[in-house]
Amino acid sequence: MARQERAIRTRRTILEAAAAVFDERGYTSATIGEILDRAGVTKGALYFHFGSKEELAVGVFEEQLAIALPPQSSKLQELVDSGLVLARRLRSEPLVRASVGLALDQGAMDLDRTPAFRMWIDQNVQMLAEAKAQGELLPHVDVAETAELLVGSFSGVQLLSQLRCQRQDLERRIVVMFEHFLPGIAVPAVLARLDISVERAELVLAQAQAQAQGRVPGHGQVPGQGQVPGQSQMPGQGQGPEQGRVQEGAVPTQVSSGA
Repeated sequence: MARQERAIRTRRTILEAAAAVFDERGYTSATIGEILDRAGVTKGALYFHFGSKEELAVGVFEEQLAIALPPQSSKLQELVDSGLVLARRLRSEPLVRASVGLALDQGAMDLDRTPAFRMWIDQNVQMLAEAKAQGELLPHVDVAETAELLVGSFSGVQLLSQLRCQRQDLERRIVVMFEHFLPGIAVPAVLARLDISVERAELVLAQAQAQAQGRVPGHGQVPGQGQVPGQSQMPGQGQGPEQGRVQEGAVPTQVSSGA
C-alpha cells in the first residue's frame, strides 16, 4: 500500500511539473529534461508512468476530468455546475490551465489535441442525453450538436477572458454564457429552477473537494444553495421545487464543459 501511494504521489509530481513546463514553454519547446529537473525525479521514474512527452500531455488533459462533482436531480444543473467549476479551476489550478493551454496550442503540430476535445464533448453529450431522458430539454435539441456548441462556446469565452484580464472575470463570463445558451435548450419549468451564479462555482467545488477527502457524505444539498445573496438567476428562478439535492446512489458528475 505504501509503495502504491508513493507511485501515485510520484505520478502527480511529474504531471504538475509537466503542466508547469508546458504552460511556460509551450508543448513543442518543452523537453523531457526540463520536466525531469522541475519534478526532481529520475528518468526511469518518469518513463515508468509515461512513455513519451505526448503521453505526458494526455495525462495533463485527463487531469481536467479528475474531480467528481456532487450529482444533482437536474442533469442541466450538473451541466451548469461543471462549467462553473471548470472556470473556477482554470483560475486556480495550474494543471487545469495547462490542460486547456495544450488543447488550444496551435503551435503544437506534433501533438494530437483531438483527445482533449473528444473527452470534453463526450462528457457533455452524456449529461445532455441524461437531461433529455429526464424531459429537461426542448424537443428540437440535438444532443451531439449542442454538446459541440457548448464546448466551442466555453473555449472562446475562456480565451477572451484570458486575453482581457488573465481569466479574472471568467466565472462571470460563463454565467452570462449559460444565461444566453440555456433558454434555447431547456424546458421553461427546469430553466426557472437552475442555480446559475458566480458564487455557486466555489460552493460546489468546495463540497467536491471535501467529499474527495472524506469529510462530508457523498450526498446532500450543496452548502448555501438557494441562499447566496446577489446570485444571478434565470427568469422565474426560485419559484419551482428546490433544486440541487443529490440523488442517493447517483454517479458523481465529472467536470467537462470545454477548453
